[in-house]
Amino acid sequence: MTTTDRTPADLLRSALAADAGRPLVTFYDDATGERVELSVATFANWVAKTANLLQGELSAEPGDRVALLLPAHWQTAVWLLACSSVGVVADVAGDPKAADIVVSGPDTLDAARACSGSRIALALRPLGGRFPQTPDGFADYAVEVPGQGDRFAPFAPVDPGEPALIVAGREFSGAEVVERAAAEASGLGLTGPGSRLLSGMSYDTWEGLSAGLYSPLATGGSVVLCRNLDQLGEESLAKRVESERVTVTARQAP
Repeated sequence: MTTTDRTPADLLRSALAADAGRPLVTFYDDATGERVELSVATFANWVAKTANLLQGELSAEPGDRVALLLPAHWQTAVWLLACSSVGVVADVAGDPKAADIVVSGPDTLDAARACSGSRIALALRPLGGRFPQTPDGFADYAVEVPGQGDRFAPFAPVDPGEPALIVAGREFSGAEVVERAAAEASGLGLTGPGSRLLSGMSYDTWEGLSAGLYSPLATGGSVVLCRNLDQLGEESLAKRVESERVTVTARQAP
């Protein structure tokens, strides 16, 4: 984090300038055995493409609301930073009826159809794979995003004081996300660059988002994001902590 970082997208730009090749997000799904590791550069490329999809194809503008009906997943992290890049409000587990755009995983498609605006579906398959058949009424993210540009520039400057995130009913500006993530980092055990946090927390609370994305990003650290961690035994978890060089863990309360 630098003194000029006022939004989550700023944090990503600073991380890219500091060390583009280091790991940023390592994702595990312990229900499927999937493991994906994204460097800062690779993650930022996905964010740029997704932001271009939002701004160019979906005509999203600052202040629009995007309901994210997605679990803790590396692609969800991409969408959160893409929303910040454009200046739209990322409404995590938000009401699709109140949203201009809805982004849904495979398990929430019925609820997502309540959105009268654009609807994007994510299959959440390994390696970002597409649906075997695109769900009715949706565009398949895995089909739409590859052709988007690798660089992103917002049509309008993003105001860090404007709403950027809604989670568990609370609204945060971009500046508040950055400030709170940085302030909470030490309490999570993040001590700066090189810190590596393993998170088994969901993304539907601020605490889960902070541990699973924002605080590691704000401190130059990285995250090992684990979905369905409750399916992993303690011995296997200990091996993962060792193999991934994890320095601190954050787990869902029982």
